[in-house]
Amino acid sequence: MRSRELRVVLRKDLAELFASRAFWLLLLFTGLIAGQSFISAVELYAEASGIDGGAPALAQGLSPLDGILSPTLGAYDLAIMLLFPFVAIRLVAAEKSSQALKLVLQWPVSLRAQLASKLVALVIAWLLALVAFGVALVLWTSYGGHLDAGETLNLLMGYTLRFLLTMSLAMAAAAAMPGAANAAVVVLAFTIGTWALDFLATGRGGWIETLASYTPASALRTFERGLLRADVVAVLLLLTLALLVLTAIWLHPAKPPRHAIAQTLATLAMTLALCALASRLHASADLAEDRRNSFADADVRALERIDAPLAITLRLAAEDPRMNDFEREVLVKLRRAMRVTVRYPYAGRSGLFDNDPRYGTIEYHLAGRDAVSRSTTPDIVLETIYGLARVPMPPRGEPSYPGYPLAKHARGAAVVFYALWPLSVLLAARGAGRSRRTG
Repeated sequence: MRSRELRVVLRKDLAELFASRAFWLLLLFTGLIAGQSFISAVELYAEASGIDGGAPALAQGLSPLDGILSPTLGAYDLAIMLLFPFVAIRLVAAEKSSQALKLVLQWPVSLRAQLASKLVALVIAWLLALVAFGVALVLWTSYGGHLDAGETLNLLMGYTLRFLLTMSLAMAAAAAMPGAANAAVVVLAFTIGTWALDFLATGRGGWIETLASYTPASALRTFERGLLRADVVAVLLLLTLALLVLTAIWLHPAKPPRHAIAQTLATLAMTLALCALASRLHASADLAEDRRNSFADADVRALERIDAPLAITLRLAAEDPRMNDFEREVLVKLRRAMRVTVRYPYAGRSGLFDNDPRYGTIEYHLAGRDAVSRSTTPDIVLETIYGLARVPMPPRGEPSYPGYPLAKHARGAAVVFYALWPLSVLLAARGAGRSRRTG
């Protein structure tokens, strides 16, 4: 694909994008929602830090990743689900419905270049929408707030991958379905379907838990913890690429439907196989500044020296808060340090009201030895594992994460997001319209 081809169609797609009222409304509402989320997050963070004479929370528990970055970017998740798909669908569906697509396909420009152009135009729209997040970061640092580059960039990567997956889905739906409304229903159905899968997979284990770990919501939770997993990144990229291939298959009006269906099935089969291989990638990086996804370095080295796999039977129901504690504080870290398999006997049913005396127990099997405990505390779990492995408890240092309390109000943020942001979007929209008329 030549860069000259891309520039030609990119100018056309950007002109269509900037001529769309939906795009400017998207920018307006995204900035307003992000601003509201940022202001609320700063005020809650200040309360936790002891502003106005309140009791401050433990300093080590105050992290900008949880308190500021994730809530502010959470507004973009809503925009990705509910606003951006309409912009992406319009880029494809408008040409189909007006029959302009047949003329465009006669240009001396490859279909690959045209799809790349639309994706680049959407990425530019995404970057413009992220200006509001950049403004929030500038305000946060002006208050004296702390930011860690690693966890900030990792979180932005996660939301960008989420954006690319949803936009490629919207483009594929617009290419395959007759009409923009039908395409929007497909995107909405996909979103609701992934929510249902997340709900069904809670506490079940097995293949359904593995499958649910790659849904957009679950993948975002991984990035929001500051964890960069190679398998999640690879699967999201493979799905995005597959949806772009499906867009190319269905976008060509001269292709017989039976050929398009056959190519679609072949693409889906190949994608499924590649995703299965990608799910076996175990490389990961803990980019959270507080190292919340890792045990202490001494514990990690000790666990890595244990060759035998660890089997855990978790006799807890999905709605039991101890289940969430164990998953978040123990299993995430254990899976990064050693081979672990987990069995969920109460998957799909409630055990809170069962008469099973074993309910609430956690069984460990390692190197032919067994142990049972009811504790979900990381230190007790590690002590149990070391006892089974006949490994001495390694010495540990004090936690090095200081925490970053900040007792400051979000001064000036309301003016920026509720007045200056709408005014800037309005002026930019008028400027784009004026240049389009004069051009």
